[in-house]
Parts: sequence; structure tokens; C-alpha cells
Amino acid sequence: MKMEEKINAKLTAAFAPESLVVRNESHLHSGHAGDDGSGESHFAIEIKADFFNDKSRVARERAVYQALSEEMQQIHALSIKFSN
Repeated sequence: MKMEEKINAKLTAAFAPESLVVRNESHLHSGHAGDDGSGESHFAIEIKADFFNDKSRVARERAVYQALSEEMQQIHALSIKFSN
């Protein structure tokens, strides 16, 4: 399973988001620091879920990183955007 699919599945299971977009942006960082050559090192997500409504930005990010703890062992960078 591709990393993008794993991220999508984990975040969907953890937060039942109203909307979720996962983008693999590894090609934008080819040859730069953190590029391991796998094509699965840099990702961006946009997520909207009721779970995040009453949480601070730090608490939101911690929850996402916790849900993706296994995947973060392989991901160099993760950009997170929370929608209201």
C-alpha cells in the first residue's frame, strides 16, 4: 500500500473527517534534504473533522502525529492544514 493510502486510511479511522485531502509532494523535494529516493518522503494534508473543533493548533497537530506515528518513521515532512 502506498504511503498516501496509509495516511488516508489512518486519518479516516482516527477522526472520521468531513473532508480529507492527502497529497504526495515528494517530487517537489527530489534531491533535497530528506529525499530518500522512495518518492514517499513529503506529504501535505488538508483535514476537516469535528474532532478538531475545540482543540488548539498544537493539540490538533499532536493528534495527527499520534495517529500517524508508524508512518512518521518514514516521512521526512508533513504539512497540515486544518479547515473549519
